[in-house]
Amino acid sequence: MTTQNSSAPALPPLSETDERVLKRLRRIEGQVRGLHRMVEEGRDCHDILTQLSSVRSALDAAGETILEQYASGCRAHPGEAVTPQDVVRAVKLLRR
Repeated sequence: MTTQNSSAPALPPLSETDERVLKRLRRIEGQVRGLHRMVEEGRDCHDILTQLSSVRSALDAAGETILEQYASGCRAHPGEAVTPQDVVRAVKLLRR
């Protein structure tokens, strides 16, 4: 039997943006599983590279959405001002 730790901090509710990001990430998971199957089935390299490009684009779009959310006030520290240096640091993280 597991017990819940009552001292654990409550998670903030998910925003509409969070829900959209999660939906997009689930779609990306499906694309990656499709890539796995394509390699297992010996599909044409052109098809695999096309799918890889789609996954990369989908990840970039998810990252941009999260970056926008960060720039408007990071959900990890709601209410705190986001400085230009914070935004530059976030962009650098996304571009790694």
